[in-house]
Amino acid sequence: MSMPTQNLRELPLSQYNLSTYLGRVRHAAELTDPRTLFASKSDIKSAKELIASYKQNVVPEMTPELWQPKRMLDSTLHPDTGETIFFPFRMSCYVFSNFIVTVGMLAPGLGASGTLFWQITNQTLNVAINFSNANKSNSISRRDLMKSYLLAASASCSVALGLRSLVPRLKSLSPNTRTILSRLVPFSAVASASALNVLLMRYGEIRDGIDVFLARSAPQDNLTPSDEQSDARETLGKSRKAAVIAVGKTAISRVMNCTPIMAMTPLIYYRLQKTKFLRAQPSFAWPVNLALIYFTSIISLPFSLGVFPQRQSISIDRLEERFREAHPYTKTVEFNRGI
Repeated sequence: MSMPTQNLRELPLSQYNLSTYLGRVRHAAELTDPRTLFASKSDIKSAKELIASYKQNVVPEMTPELWQPKRMLDSTLHPDTGETIFFPFRMSCYVFSNFIVTVGMLAPGLGASGTLFWQITNQTLNVAINFSNANKSNSISRRDLMKSYLLAASASCSVALGLRSLVPRLKSLSPNTRTILSRLVPFSAVASASALNVLLMRYGEIRDGIDVFLARSAPQDNLTPSDEQSDARETLGKSRKAAVIAVGKTAISRVMNCTPIMAMTPLIYYRLQKTKFLRAQPSFAWPVNLALIYFTSIISLPFSLGVFPQRQSISIDRLEERFREAHPYTKTVEFNRGI
């Protein structure tokens, strides 16, 4: 028999301080830990049962034995719906899912057809990840989903092909400078399209608003008896202003995430190509490039995800007037920003 809602304890969001950047980075490192990809259905079921035992006061406090299943659920289930995210689109699989696409986009001497292919492939992956991890307060129709995808893919291809044809015409620049700029063309295309992708995919949130809740520190904020990881608290309503903040910060974090991989990696690789070692051993150039992309992806992902908290807390004064009128004694609310 389920325990009464008021007897349930609130589950801590993290064992780290999410109000600090370092705490969010450490938390993001756990969410993106690829080892959680090996969790089976029975592992997830057992993890839910262990977490439920904490909520129902069966165990007195969070222990390492409880933090481990919580980490598994956080990286496997969507925070709004509690449903299992298809594993290629989980953030814990992001490095692997994105690795091949990134290698393709950064390949030196890529022709026009290759540029188009890898930009379209990248936007396809971005759409899938954005849709799988977005705030689920609002659903997106298949028509809007396809429209967003086509616009983002068109934008990335236009930027990539446009800059690719423009750089060689900059005769006033030295050949070395033109080479460096050509290596940054994929970054320009991916950065602009990534931000546009998020805005288009989540336009429905901006139009209709997203659910906001009382901050978890509020005494009246209790979780339901559900074994799911979804946020089943009673919503205060949908806020467009909260949606603008959520979508805007997610777009910024996407650009920040691709910057080390798409901008720093080709520049570092360009410098390494000039070293005596790679000049003497050109066969090592491609493995060095692959290793550089892989390790940059692993290191940069938690730092970019940690820039903004996923559970965003803001002053109620930043929301629409109706929220302040309905909840005059509430100072802080929160919402799921999405990833």
